Amino acid sequence: MIEVLYFAWVRERIGIPRERIETGAATVADLVEELKAREDRYAAAFADLRALRVALDQELADFSAPLAGAREVAFFPPMTGG
Repeated sequence: MIEVLYFAWVRERIGIPRERIETGAATVADLVEELKAREDRYAAAFADLRALRVALDQELADFSAPLAGAREVAFFPPMTGG
């Protein structure tokens, strides 16, 4: 089981802030493909990965990062400074 967190417009498109899922995904990118295949709302949220960032256990990661040992995956838009 892995905890998946959604922030900002990602949460708005999917409609929930978090969920616990069972996955066989090896990498973050594999997890994204599993999520996109679930429903249209997931496909819409993950349509453009260039508009997203990901963190594994609260540390920034790449979509190619392995999921092995991770307890939490968070998806969010890039932060902007001001």
